Amino acid sequence: MNKKLALLAALAPITYNSLAADYTNFIIINLDDVGYGDFSYNGAYGYTTPNIDKMAAEGMRMTHFLAGQPISGASRAGLLTGCYPNRIGFAGAPGPNSEYGIHPDEMTMAELLKQKGYHTAIFGKWHLGDAKSFLPLQNGFDEYYGLPYSNDMWSYHPQNNMFKFPDLPTIDGDEIIGYNTDQTKFTTDYTNRSINFIKKNKSQPFFLYLAHSMPHVPLAVSDKFKGKSEQGLFGDVMMEIDWSVGEILKTLRELGIEENTLIVLTSDNGPWTNYGNHAGSAAGLREAKATTFDGGNRIPCVMYWKGKIMAGTTSNKLASNIDLFPTLADISQAPLPKKKLDGVSLLPLIKGEKDASPRKEFAYYYNKNDLEAVTDGMFKLVFPHKYVTYGAFVPGNDGMPGKLTNLEIQKAELYDLRRDPGERYDVISQYPEVAARLMKFADKMRKDLGDNLTSSQGKNRRQPGLLKDYK
Repeated sequence: MNKKLALLAALAPITYNSLAADYTNFIIINLDDVGYGDFSYNGAYGYTTPNIDKMAAEGMRMTHFLAGQPISGASRAGLLTGCYPNRIGFAGAPGPNSEYGIHPDEMTMAELLKQKGYHTAIFGKWHLGDAKSFLPLQNGFDEYYGLPYSNDMWSYHPQNNMFKFPDLPTIDGDEIIGYNTDQTKFTTDYTNRSINFIKKNKSQPFFLYLAHSMPHVPLAVSDKFKGKSEQGLFGDVMMEIDWSVGEILKTLRELGIEENTLIVLTSDNGPWTNYGNHAGSAAGLREAKATTFDGGNRIPCVMYWKGKIMAGTTSNKLASNIDLFPTLADISQAPLPKKKLDGVSLLPLIKGEKDASPRKEFAYYYNKNDLEAVTDGMFKLVFPHKYVTYGAFVPGNDGMPGKLTNLEIQKAELYDLRRDPGERYDVISQYPEVAARLMKFADKMRKDLGDNLTSSQGKNRRQPGLLKDYK
């Protein structure tokens, strides 16, 4: 056991076994590249997601929920630390042999909950660094099985129009147990391991992070769902993900622990739409993954907590996946780290408090440290920057990507998200006072975190873990 985990273990209570009603279990199901329109409750075509739809109908749908950044690794770093990813020096999507990862001094969600005696596990995609110093077991998790990064990260993506599956390092604990080319097993394997973890910890507090590799390309589905949808392989994959969610919920019901378990279902970023029929839908939002337009940042989020969250609730309040960390701390009463966080607790929204609006603004950072936009939840001020566009070419097909090109925002633009969620009409001339107010927030963020677009240094950024420091 490393020094950090030993300290957390020493702080943990002796037992929770006699206090079954006095703690809350947490399950976060984080999907990969699922867009705002990819569940049937929100308009998906050619397949249905009945278990997720039921979860939404009996829980809370959050309709203005944003990823910390619109790219996988950074988004997951934000979720697990409660920080804007660039605050902790995290950017992009670290791949094989990456030279950086989560800094050991940063507190992860698992370490947060270890302070209160939680048993912790992650099954699926990690993506916070692949060297042993940066893996889950060194960052608060008791169990880990899955991939250290995305399921497409190999040298043949794609090659000569042939979509070849990679040899992916599958990790159990902190050891590579093989190089897996059969991705059809992942969703089922992650689900079965999650169910076994829940059963094993049914009488004590647990935190489960189920981070599915799907529906990130290359798509793969088990035989039990192959060919079942009317939307081809993508629909089949989404049906299997829905099955997985249903199996988790069924297990909680059968064990009688549904009422003291909060389940959050979300995605790391929007869809990768240049993959055409192998990608999801942003439901009319502008652009997609890897852009700070809302097709990239706005993601689905459903919360279910039987008896605690009022059934059929919809919240359009501004929120982010970086807010989950302080929310779980608030519910569990786990001490927050001393280092600065950016997340805010969403517990007032979960409890249905009238007029609750815990998050007032959000800063859309991307790349290493570019502040590309800010919002107050109603208006969004977009700053001059270059971005990749998905609209210039026809999308790809059957696993092959379509072409992309770059465009540029030449001057600041303001969008009224209440009436124009697709960010199509610049109304800065109609609301100069709103633009000025949002600019003040942007200036505050530049002083705090910096901004490469305006050559602002910022005062409060921290460094990621660097591989050279842990060899």
